[in-house]
Amino acid sequence: MTAGCDVVVALDVGGTGMKCALVRPDGTVHHAERHPTLAQRGPEAVTATILDVAAGLAGRARSDGLHPVAAGVAVPGVVDEESGTAVWSSNVGFRDVPLRDLVAHRLGLPAVLGHDVRVGGLAEARLGAGRDQRHVLFIAIGTGIAAAHVVDGRAFAGAHGAAGEVGHIIVRPGGPLCGCGARGCLESIASAAAVGRRYVGLSGEEGVTAYDVAKRAVAGEELANRVWTEAVEAFADGLLTAQALYDAGIVVLGGGLAEAGEALLAPLRTALAARTTFHRMPRIVRAALGDAAGSLGAALLALDSLENPT
Repeated sequence: MTAGCDVVVALDVGGTGMKCALVRPDGTVHHAERHPTLAQRGPEAVTATILDVAAGLAGRARSDGLHPVAAGVAVPGVVDEESGTAVWSSNVGFRDVPLRDLVAHRLGLPAVLGHDVRVGGLAEARLGAGRDQRHVLFIAIGTGIAAAHVVDGRAFAGAHGAAGEVGHIIVRPGGPLCGCGARGCLESIASAAAVGRRYVGLSGEEGVTAYDVAKRAVAGEELANRVWTEAVEAFADGLLTAQALYDAGIVVLGGGLAEAGEALLAPLRTALAARTTFHRMPRIVRAALGDAAGSLGAALLALDSLENPT
């Protein structure tokens, strides 16, 4: 079996769905599939599904004449990458699940466990919008807000696996209550969930998403413009703090809110520039890989572990 037949089993597990793939060492996807997470079944059932899907992918690789060499799994929440433990996740319900070892045992392959946003940042830095930059800050804006700091193709997890929680920079002291228990966190004002919630609260119109707000703001609706501007201004305040800490060359925005494109990027660039003094302005761009970033990043993490075994 030649190296050209090698593939990595990669899973990106979210609260709603799992994005799964067989990925070649050059980052190309041989096969992709999706499965519902069905997190309401509980963490044991979700873990069983992860193992079944991973085993199915490995079997698919072999039936296609390929050689699975490793597995990478990305999950949300607090992840201890060194021990391969899903420490805590509000979306999936994980509590100290030794997911890396469970996958390795089921597949008989080396396995790694990563944080969903960090592996997404890894993929964008190496294969996507940040591939020409050494210092990349990837920020995912969805239900929450989290970041990955990637330098020379390596994402940093921090001492406790919690690096990049820019969504919990307090930008409006005493402001809206955040899910973390603090008030005025960036996530409580500028996440996609917060933008939709703010508009619904002011308008009384149910079912309006952040993307809807962005479109209505561009179309000139006064209330939508007010809510959108509040979110962009708060995001600029948070990003200014992040830039002071990370000094990124490029900021790559992913997640649901980034789907607004220039409706977000253009005013955000303007707002950040107005706040910048001695800091260098980073390029601010939209992510290039879409929702494939997580599975691609999980594959990259697994390939890295083969090259640099601990």
